[in-house]
Amino acid sequence: MKRTIAVVTTSRADYSHLYWPLKDLAAHPDVDLKLIVLAAHLSPAFGSTVQEIEADGFPIASRIECLLSSDSDVGMAKTLGLAVLGLSDAMAQMRPDLLLLIADRYEMLAPASVALTLRIPVAHIEGGEISEGAIDDAVRNALTKMAHLHFTSTETARARVISMGEEPWRVHRAGAPSLDHIHRSRLLTREALQRELGIVLEESVTVVAYHPVTMLMQTTAEADAVFAALETLPGQILFCYPNADAGSYELMARVRSFCERHSNARLFVNLPAIAYWSMLREASMLLGNSSSGIMEAASFGLPVVNVGMRQQGRERGRNILDAEATVEAIHAQLEAAHRPAFREALRGMENIYGDGHAAERIVEVLTSTSLEGLLHKRAQPIAEPRRA
Repeated sequence: MKRTIAVVTTSRADYSHLYWPLKDLAAHPDVDLKLIVLAAHLSPAFGSTVQEIEADGFPIASRIECLLSSDSDVGMAKTLGLAVLGLSDAMAQMRPDLLLLIADRYEMLAPASVALTLRIPVAHIEGGEISEGAIDDAVRNALTKMAHLHFTSTETARARVISMGEEPWRVHRAGAPSLDHIHRSRLLTREALQRELGIVLEESVTVVAYHPVTMLMQTTAEADAVFAALETLPGQILFCYPNADAGSYELMARVRSFCERHSNARLFVNLPAIAYWSMLREASMLLGNSSSGIMEAASFGLPVVNVGMRQQGRERGRNILDAEATVEAIHAQLEAAHRPAFREALRGMENIYGDGHAAERIVEVLTSTSLEGLLHKRAQPIAEPRRA
């Protein structure tokens, strides 16, 4: 009897991580895959990335319109409520045996909450990590406690999930599935990438992946320093679209204004995963506060200037140069990133986030773990408190 496994994707970012798990689940003879698409995927403002999913050949079981055209925290909260309403009907009709979620986007609280009330076991990818400068950190921990199977990227993350009271047999170190692209997909040559982007790549290319800092009341407060530092940065500057968080519309407007004033700068609204990873391989440096700088860039030995508080606490490789959100600090780390000795030291570095075989491990566990008793999580013993 086939096992029905539902998977939720909300944006181009998590879809790029889920591609190979989805590919392997879809090909598995004992799996009935149900793909649920919502939020930014269905928004023209964020590139209508549902079209990429369709082009990849994945049948979509349900589409949930829920993303408000808003640039505020209230809009985020209302999006979450709309997602719960839409998913309640979809998942009640679907009744999957397992629900697979990934990472830490706030929208993921909606399917996890619905699954909890419908008594559907949840599997979660990339728990146990830390990003203290974003609400993602709390979301990730909440998803961990609502999940019944865990797939962590590192051994440290696995230990952290277990320290939260999860039974060790439920927690598997799989690696980050985004790295499977680098090992299993065919990345574009420089010439093919230029055709895809519609530009000629220069010798010095800086990719900018910068998102709102959702732990700050003013989520774009750190952006002033970033854009000021970019004013004098030589070489080609390629911007990627920010996440659909409070402040994203303001960031989009600032990027467009910057590109209008600088002939060496371009903005890409929607880059397919293969094009993005290929661009990182060809780039000279990445600047911003994106997890892709922490998790994936190491596979290319790419120098990364990580700005501000968003990724505080996350495990990182030696390619990361952290900078406070000041012009002076960013300039200093940009200079360090260009030093030949630093770049040479990154050659052949290993990526602590995995080996490119995460999807295989994830699918093996999803298809072989007994569903009987999976919902019944047992509390783990704790050390006796010291008596005064």
